[in-house]
Amino acid sequence: MKDLRIVFMGTPDFAVATLDALVKAKFNVVGVITAPDKPAGRGQKIQQSPVKKYALAQNLTVLQPSNLKSEEFLTQLKSLNANLQIVVAFRMLPKAVWQLPEYGTFNLHASLLPNYRGAAPINWAIINGETKTGVSTFFIDEKIDTGNIILQEEVAIGDNETLGELHDKLMDVGSRLVVKTVQLIEKGSVATIKQPEIEEKPAPKIFTETCKIDWDDSLSNIYNLIRGLNPFPAAWTTLINNNEEIKVKIYNVKKEFASHHHKNGTLITSKNEIKVAVTGGYIILESLQLAGKKQMDSKSLLNGFKFSENALMQ
Repeated sequence: MKDLRIVFMGTPDFAVATLDALVKAKFNVVGVITAPDKPAGRGQKIQQSPVKKYALAQNLTVLQPSNLKSEEFLTQLKSLNANLQIVVAFRMLPKAVWQLPEYGTFNLHASLLPNYRGAAPINWAIINGETKTGVSTFFIDEKIDTGNIILQEEVAIGDNETLGELHDKLMDVGSRLVVKTVQLIEKGSVATIKQPEIEEKPAPKIFTETCKIDWDDSLSNIYNLIRGLNPFPAAWTTLINNNEEIKVKIYNVKKEFASHHHKNGTLITSKNEIKVAVTGGYIILESLQLAGKKQMDSKSLLNGFKFSENALMQ
């Protein structure tokens, strides 16, 4: 059995679950690397990353480099004397960092590699209408998400599953997969496989423009886009109401297959339902947020907001 000294690198909640699993499995985490504190929210108060908050509560050593190539950081990292590094939802590491430990640096990625390499694998799996995804652990090399695979686990995607739901499922499965990976390294029984050469599906960063709904797209594509961005950053559209243009974020929706003669984007409202006409049916809006307002369910919005007869989403 190898005597492991682990440095963990991560920033968001997704990474906290893995760090917690490592701590609970009694592995020796000698240091935690996370993003620098930064202002966030309306008050622009300085916020610590979720990983930092957890690490401090566990009395773990925390480093927050702004530059991963700086001599100061590399000296601090070497002084931790780690022989294994684990990366979950962090940033691209320079070679000087990932090459450092004796037993390598491995990453947890929220997809079945080589598919969905990149920044937003969970979003794109849903947006593209996949019925399964998973998690992979792999040793880091010079390119992004291309290293040799250690372990993978498949996860089904429900027809109506949202980004938030799938994120939590993969976070849980992924944290357990990391523990299994560390146990293999500890025993010296890791066998890796080279990533297959296939026409992989990419998972680029999500931008504001990515989130704009095209009401001329198919019913299923619109539905998948909305659930693949719910709850964050959320799909959006522009509501044309009389002569006013209002930006609207859309969260929970249902789809209804039906034939109709409405123009795509037409809003149909009743006492307690809002739906948008699209090719092949309707998108039923269950919760949404008008610019400057709180997110609310459709019934509550209909109680206090007047839609014009010719209201349109575009």
